[in-house]
Amino acid sequence: MSLDPATVRRIAKLARLRVGDADVPRLQGELGAILGWIEQLNEVDIQDVAPLAGGADIPLRLREDRVTDGDRREAVLANAPGREGVFFTVPKVVE
Repeated sequence: MSLDPATVRRIAKLARLRVGDADVPRLQGELGAILGWIEQLNEVDIQDVAPLAGGADIPLRLREDRVTDGDRREAVLANAPGREGVFFTVPKVVE
């Protein structure tokens, strides 16, 4: 399918793209190729194909939902560039 330059400019405007006059012929070809692929997809017979909501119909395994404190304070603070007691220290960023 071929598009005229006015249609390409309209599509660019709807997509809020700035397109120069030199780019219009290239975009005509690219958009025409995209529409050609869509026409090919429309030729596929999907009459007996059920709609698909996901790639597999496998239930997800869920972990038990329980609250913990993590109890890893020292391991986390060991990675801190600076610390004071049980807190991170960071450089002052506001004067």
